Amino acid sequence: MSSIQQVILEKLQKLPPEKQGEVLSYIESLQPETKEERSTPRGIWKEGAEITEEDIAQARREMWASFPREIE
Repeated sequence: MSSIQQVILEKLQKLPPEKQGEVLSYIESLQPETKEERSTPRGIWKEGAEITEEDIAQARREMWASFPREIE
């Protein structure tokens, strides 16, 4: 283990658990995302996104708005 890793670990161990969780979240935010994490529902929901029934209804309205009303 490098000296910087040792210093970080020592300081991390002195923090209360909730602060350790914040540090972990920050470290995870620094890591580059993969293409899959950004483009799939699983990747989006991993970040805690919530989709409500109203969101779904709005998406349906937008989708159906461009469909022709009369069949020729």
